[in-house]
Amino acid sequence: MAEAQVLTPVETANRLPVPAMGGRFAPVQQFIRQPAVQRALPAIATSTAIGIAALAWFMTSAAPQTQLFAGLDDADKAAVADALQTQGIAHSIDPATGALTVDADKLYQARIALAGQGLPRAQPSGDSLIAALPMGSSRAIEGETLRSAREADLSRTIETIDAVRSARVHIAAAEPSLFVRDDKPATASVMLTLQNGRSLSEGQVQAIRFLVASSVPGMNADQVQVIDQRGALLSDGATSGDMKAFQLQTQIEDRFRRALETLLGPMLGAGNYSVEVHADIDMSESQATRESFPENDRALRSEQVTRTVSGQGTPPAVGIPGALSNQPPPATTLSQAPEAAPAGAPAASTQSNENAARAYEVGREISVTHSPQGRLRRVSVAVALNQGQKALSQGDIAKIDGLVKGAIGYDQTRGDMVAISQRPFAKVEDSAPAFYDQAWFLPLVKQAGAILAALLAFLFVGRPLIKAAKARTAARAERDAAIEESLLAATESGPALAAPDAQRANREITLEMIEAAPSYEARANLVRAFVRQDSQRAALVVRQLMQEAARG
Repeated sequence: MAEAQVLTPVETANRLPVPAMGGRFAPVQQFIRQPAVQRALPAIATSTAIGIAALAWFMTSAAPQTQLFAGLDDADKAAVADALQTQGIAHSIDPATGALTVDADKLYQARIALAGQGLPRAQPSGDSLIAALPMGSSRAIEGETLRSAREADLSRTIETIDAVRSARVHIAAAEPSLFVRDDKPATASVMLTLQNGRSLSEGQVQAIRFLVASSVPGMNADQVQVIDQRGALLSDGATSGDMKAFQLQTQIEDRFRRALETLLGPMLGAGNYSVEVHADIDMSESQATRESFPENDRALRSEQVTRTVSGQGTPPAVGIPGALSNQPPPATTLSQAPEAAPAGAPAASTQSNENAARAYEVGREISVTHSPQGRLRRVSVAVALNQGQKALSQGDIAKIDGLVKGAIGYDQTRGDMVAISQRPFAKVEDSAPAFYDQAWFLPLVKQAGAILAALLAFLFVGRPLIKAAKARTAARAERDAAIEESLLAATESGPALAAPDAQRANREITLEMIEAAPSYEARANLVRAFVRQDSQRAALVVRQLMQEAARG
């Protein structure tokens, strides 16, 4: 039976699988082969995977953004964006609102950097303009500066309104004249830039006009004109009859619609009915004056009666002498015989004349009729009912019709109309955006990408490192076991064995074997075996080492 070949520790170590590395990486190989490093390799691999995952997370996740300045115009945004790019501060512009945003942790850094460059170029206040007025300036310059300061303060005041993003005020005031007839009132114009989707009501426009007029001496609110960024004249629209008619019509329709919704909501439920109201408003204004005289309606106001009584004797001669007018008139012919005169009385005749002047007051009626604007001419209401699983009966529809007529004040003579129809409502499809357009989708993709990157790093980096570490640990254990077996075989065998001298020489432990030991445990075992093998030589080696240490 052939004797099993006994390998030396060096031969055993040379036959174990050791990663081949060049001479350049020999220090790294020696460092990795240390026992402490071998035991820490799994922890190092896990920490590396976690670090790669964290790096992927920070690279894919965006920092929270915050708005830098509110209410900037496009020119200021362009200047601010250029300044931020020069300073190396990342920024972005929201495509929906147009707001310029930066990272939340760099907000104040960006503001300080922009303030150093005088950005944004906000409109100066009136106090700063007056303070910057140089000494010794002329009266004209002082007047223009004061006017500019007043315009700046008015603009800043108007900008405090919620719907106004920016405002510019221009005041035109003529020089005061010594003659009153030559004085011209001051005028002003206001340019407003409104917020997106916002508008000013009639009351707000009037308030702006009165604000400007009250701030300038001698100015009337009618002399202030207000326009917006689209060039629409808001001050004219505030007094236009068409705008008033539209607003009045809208208010009346809204009032009727709210009344119907309040009435039908508890009965039918939300979404089971639809109401539309149209109000016809008469905005014409008329004024009529009528004067009439009633028939047979008069009253005696004054009366004057004159009565004259004269006798029938021979009239005296009158006229111009020598003319025919001096001839006596002819005798009077009586149709009936006069009454006999009393006895002893001379015969005579009398003549009476009576004139009456009467003044009457004739009856007169004056009627003034004035029809104001905003008269409700007609109301039309349309109600659509949702026909569910069970349709409403004609009696129920008639009851609803009566309620609708009562809610709007139905007047048949006025021509009001109420139409009620019952039909199944079409199902409105959900027009929600796709899931990939939702706000939560992109952050979720980033998080999933970071987790996937961590898993890939663990599978392709951490796991091979752990397997290599386990393989090296197992190889080292096998190598140490083989060395221990060879050491035991070398120490137990003595000179009485019948083995050849060459085999015994291979079993002897030398200093080269101790120096080539792969680990501390193997080297300690070799040292112990070397001492047991040749104690005198070991003592000499120890003494030599001590002497070298004492010399050096």
